[in-house]
Amino acid sequence: MSAFTRDLTKGNVWKQLILFAIPFFASNLIQSVYSLADMMILGNFCGKDSISGVNTSSQIAVIVTNLAMGLSTGGTVMIGQYLGAGRQDRIKKTISTLLITLMVLAVIMSVGLLLTTDIVLGWLNVPTQAFWDAKIYLIINAAGLVFVFGYNALSAIMRGMGDSKTPLRFVTIACVVNIVLDFVLIGLFDMGSGGAAAATVFSQALSMFLCIIYLTKRDFIFDFKLSSFKFDRSSFATLMKVGLPTGIQHVATNFSFLILTGLINDIGGVAAGAASGIVNKFNGFAILPDVAVSTSVSAMISQNMGAKKEDRVKKATWCGLFLVCCISAVIFIIANLFPKEIFRLFGSDKELIDIGVVYMRAFSFEYVFLPFIVSFNAVFTGTGNGWITLVTNTISSFAVRIPLAFCLGSAAGLGVFGIGCSIPAATFVGSSIAAIFYFSGIWKRNAVIREENTKQKT
Repeated sequence: MSAFTRDLTKGNVWKQLILFAIPFFASNLIQSVYSLADMMILGNFCGKDSISGVNTSSQIAVIVTNLAMGLSTGGTVMIGQYLGAGRQDRIKKTISTLLITLMVLAVIMSVGLLLTTDIVLGWLNVPTQAFWDAKIYLIINAAGLVFVFGYNALSAIMRGMGDSKTPLRFVTIACVVNIVLDFVLIGLFDMGSGGAAAATVFSQALSMFLCIIYLTKRDFIFDFKLSSFKFDRSSFATLMKVGLPTGIQHVATNFSFLILTGLINDIGGVAAGAASGIVNKFNGFAILPDVAVSTSVSAMISQNMGAKKEDRVKKATWCGLFLVCCISAVIFIIANLFPKEIFRLFGSDKELIDIGVVYMRAFSFEYVFLPFIVSFNAVFTGTGNGWITLVTNTISSFAVRIPLAFCLGSAAGLGVFGIGCSIPAATFVGSSIAAIFYFSGIWKRNAVIREENTKQKT
């Protein structure tokens, strides 16, 4: 186990944070190339209809995946706190229970999406000319959810143990395979969005199996034998308490953006839908450094909470906030100086570029407020108090973002510009609420270890 474990409770906080964040950032960056490659290759080979369809369906896939990521984050926090507290006996039970839970959830979600594809896409006002692309992309992705969930679980397990390097090795190989398959299936065999989805699913499956093979050959704490998969009720209860609020929060946030996509489709048609899809892809890349830093902060906080080192928790929080603010400032400048150049990477359609630039400039103010909500939420997640992030993000999404988007975009007639403005406005409100929770000190309640100690006493 030592080969996969890094002790984040000792040493220089800045150094530990950066060394953990860099491989995780690289891994997420490479993994995001999957979807970017899909969009760029589709845009150049198939046009804006395919981009619009894939944009809508990929957001549905992201919502489902984020539920798994939320539960996986719960596993990361549990493993990190058990590691910091020296509770090796609980780590194996947590791994087994997390894997079983996510595999069952993957099957349920796959069947549900396959049975309701047409209904869901109809609710989202997908334009007729983009409907088939959206449908085939969603169906193939739904069929491959077990691989997406499995890889996310394995990555979360290793992050909890302080290892952010191992997943990077396999996601790099998978990314190369994905891009090659994109060119073969889309460019050579003219399979369109179906080819893009097939390439992505195959690559995710490759990542998962390579990771399992590597771990089993190097004496990992969990051997992946069928007899080792044992469901532990106590671990499941803690996983639900710690991870489910985070999962619901991710789903709620992405669902609010899905509603905005439906509104954009309704107001602006295919060109506006494609433009919002490109901005979403840019944003997906733009926030990767922030996500890497905040996830590193969460991992560091979880181990230090387990070791009862509150001073290191606070220092990690403020170091992370400083790093994220610097990164977001650079992204804000790029988004405002080079919007046309960004859109030209996806094709040369003038209508798409004109609409996209307007939307991008309004959206870009998201990067002014994002560092604060991301950094404070990392604290709540790392201490196992995911319910705080759920409250914060639900209010900002459903009490601010969606109503404001309808008011500005539709009622006030500002179109995609108004919808774009609603996004940073909601993040500002969410950041303010998160700051109040942080300075109240309520996050100091250690959800995981306290839960286990309570159960032992009873």
